[in-house]
Amino acid sequence: MMRKFLFSLIFSLVIVQVSGQKLPKVEMKCEQGTILVEIDTINAPVSAINFSEHVQKGTFADAVFYRVVRPDNQPNNKVKIEVIQGGLFLDKKIEEIKPIRHETTKETGILHLDGTISMARNQPGSASTEFFICVGDQPELDFGGKRNPDGQGFAAFGKVIKGMDVVRKIQQQKDENQYLVDRIRITEIRIK
Repeated sequence: MMRKFLFSLIFSLVIVQVSGQKLPKVEMKCEQGTILVEIDTINAPVSAINFSEHVQKGTFADAVFYRVVRPDNQPNNKVKIEVIQGGLFLDKKIEEIKPIRHETTKETGILHLDGTISMARNQPGSASTEFFICVGDQPELDFGGKRNPDGQGFAAFGKVIKGMDVVRKIQQQKDENQYLVDRIRITEIRIK
């Protein structure tokens, strides 16, 4: 039953793209406001479809924004970035979710520009539910960038089309070593 649902979702997303209609959108609501993200199922199908499947299945029911990275809170990093990070955080559910193949920016052509949404990861091929949104252009997160020593960058799969003011508001919240003192609950996340 679930396989049929997922196949139907993937097939629908592909048909939407082939017919020239707009890319799917995901709406995230939190106390600070609403963020609307367009996900690129054409150029980054692995990451975009993974994200949309988790939205549809309810994986993100308890998701939060929990990490903010600014120039002032990464003193030990030679290569500085600016992002907010969200997902399941420390939920044990993460351990049960199969990671996806790493889609590099070299493969997809989607660069880490202001408002880009991307998969967070440790090693290539370890991403599953955690994601981040760029604040400003972040070329060091692209393939060949220096933020990650393996040079593979991160898997960008879409962009914020409304609500960057909310992203910036979240980024300015009080943190300790990049982790928010008060995590911001994503009260609703849905395909729009």
